[in-house]
Amino acid sequence: MHFWGTAVSAYEKFLRTGNISYLYEMDSFDKAIVTAYFVILSILSFYGIHRYLMVFLYRRHRRNIPVPKAHFETLPRVTVQLPSYNEMYVIDRVIDAACALEYPRDLLDIQVLDDSTDETRVIADNAVRRWRSLGLDITLIHRADRTGFKAGALENGLRTAKGEFVAIFDADFVPGPDFLQRTIHYFSDPNVGMVQARWEHLNREYSFLTRAQAIFLDGHFMLESFTRSVSGRFFNFNGTAGILRRATIEDAGGWEHDTLTEDLDLSYRAQMKGWKFIFLPDVTVPSELPVEINSFKAQQCRWAKGAMQTCRKTLPRMLRSNFSPVEKLEAWYHLTGNVSYPLMVVLTILLLPAMIVRYNQGWFELVTIDLPLFMLSFSSVTTFYLTSQKILHKNWHKQIAYLPGLMALGIGMMISGTKVVLEGALGIHSPFVRTPKYSVEGSRGDWKAKKYRGRVSILALIELAFGLYFCFAVYYALSLGIYGVVPFLLLFLWGFMYMGVLSLTQGFKGISLGEPLARLLDFARLHLTHSETGYQIPKLNQP
Repeated sequence: MHFWGTAVSAYEKFLRTGNISYLYEMDSFDKAIVTAYFVILSILSFYGIHRYLMVFLYRRHRRNIPVPKAHFETLPRVTVQLPSYNEMYVIDRVIDAACALEYPRDLLDIQVLDDSTDETRVIADNAVRRWRSLGLDITLIHRADRTGFKAGALENGLRTAKGEFVAIFDADFVPGPDFLQRTIHYFSDPNVGMVQARWEHLNREYSFLTRAQAIFLDGHFMLESFTRSVSGRFFNFNGTAGILRRATIEDAGGWEHDTLTEDLDLSYRAQMKGWKFIFLPDVTVPSELPVEINSFKAQQCRWAKGAMQTCRKTLPRMLRSNFSPVEKLEAWYHLTGNVSYPLMVVLTILLLPAMIVRYNQGWFELVTIDLPLFMLSFSSVTTFYLTSQKILHKNWHKQIAYLPGLMALGIGMMISGTKVVLEGALGIHSPFVRTPKYSVEGSRGDWKAKKYRGRVSILALIELAFGLYFCFAVYYALSLGIYGVVPFLLLFLWGFMYMGVLSLTQGFKGISLGEPLARLLDFARLHLTHSETGYQIPKLNQP
């Protein structure tokens, strides 16, 4: 029995309904496009479901705020480590903050672990001398050889550290005077190996870029770190604004420098040894967000590549361990999350041809199949970050306006992110390059005339090319009247053009026109050398 009563031709169905799908038959190329499109969209939906899971688990466990098991009758000795490399604008600030910590002076020693090659060394030395003359136990440990980068500096400092516990603050952080008093008593539980505080931001309101980063980090801390901590899943020390038990570091095998995220690596090794990690959402440490786009990209690339390196190093052992399926699944989500970058690049390329194929098949398939999967992949991002703003900010409704920008920023990162994720997965190493900071606070402050600048990458040109591709995609969708997909296409257009244009304008501002050309020529020369000799190209923009 036929829906039409009697058998009719496809052409007659088209004439009766006006639906072009009755005349359309997919060839092998169309089938390949649609299959790849749906496979990738389904994988991204898998990670989208995880964001919803994190929101659900937060709501279930949000009242389980950790409390100390007891209070030390006699406070233990603490070492504060301040790793630094060429941070002339902020090194004085963090040293002053560390020296103002409210803790018995006979139980506190401070190490400035400075690997600097510029004026930072003199500034740090003067600050150390000033505070030492006031009776503080503070030392400057300078290395001419940056072996192991930050992990190497921490490892070197640990050899002479006097404390049973080690608090670590990067140079752009400003711990409050009560930080140690609010965190140390959690270690009265002998199983606790690390306590992590939440980051706040000195320059959250400086620009669109800093506001978007702040929302991103709010989501990370409240819906990832806190939720994982209180729900019995692994989470990681963030490399700063935390305090570790020295025995935990040593039991885990010490600081290792075979990844760009030594903190994530140590965290998994320690927790697999049975140590308990605690996240404190109400203990905050202000920090400075990158204000320049190339520095932001470099920071994100380091985190993405380091996570993939840690995944390659640790995840197989985690999956073979005796930990619960829930812990293993969460570790999988945590360590493989950045595979979304290369998947998104492929999806981006397929988006236009898939849109054409699916449109020719008819609106029913486009609305009932494509849209739900697309929404599952992307609406989870909105839900995730909106929830984090409602948790932390009374004026959360004002942050809604920045959510599309946050999504666009993530889209714009996918080219650089894909490069470093593939490098991490393939075991290609690169140096640790720090993120420049300029002592910018509040909504004002000048950085453009200052010394440090993130390096622009040739990938900015690829980002612009993708932006032009989406200009055409938007035009095509409008010409066909497929208005429902236009907002999504505009997000991609915005993300790529914002990232590409700003990378070039900020990266080349204040330098001669010949320097950009020289950089591109140097890149081409190194690429040819790499092709002929196997030489590994140094990364231009990784902190």
